[in-house]
Amino acid sequence: MRNGSLRPRRATLPSVAGTGSSNSFWGGISIGTLSAWTGSKVETVRYYERIGLMPEPPRRGRYRSYDAQAVTRLGFIRRARDLGFTLNETRELLALSTGGSRACRDARAVAASHLQDVRSRIADLRRIERVLAERLRACDFGHPPVCPLIDSLFDDARIAIGRERLGSDH
Repeated sequence: MRNGSLRPRRATLPSVAGTGSSNSFWGGISIGTLSAWTGSKVETVRYYERIGLMPEPPRRGRYRSYDAQAVTRLGFIRRARDLGFTLNETRELLALSTGGSRACRDARAVAASHLQDVRSRIADLRRIERVLAERLRACDFGHPPVCPLIDSLFDDARIAIGRERLGSDH
């Protein structure tokens, strides 16, 4: 992504016309080139291979050799991750990308569930923001011997300990 926008960088791929097959991709590209084209780190690509999100590519000697499908698949994974989908959700969406009559409906269900999670996290962040703003306002009223922000954090810990004790006494 560029400059905080939600749009991913689009990799500009060289033409594969005239190579006989889009899968041959001039005999493949290296993991470094794949990394550069997609904006993914080399270690991330290797991790995705270990967990099965990316298939293990064929090798040319000691080196991995990626084709156009690998570039497309990694781009899909990056975009899903940029949108906050978990690895398992991304795996599910990849499985659904092969099509089928239920694929769109199932993909929508995955996305709807994810949207619900995102909205829940946003609500949590708004609560955190309100609490922090209140605590910071308390700091604006002079310089008491005890910092109200730090003291309130201790108070929160004391309240949690008290709740734990009440729960374990019953």
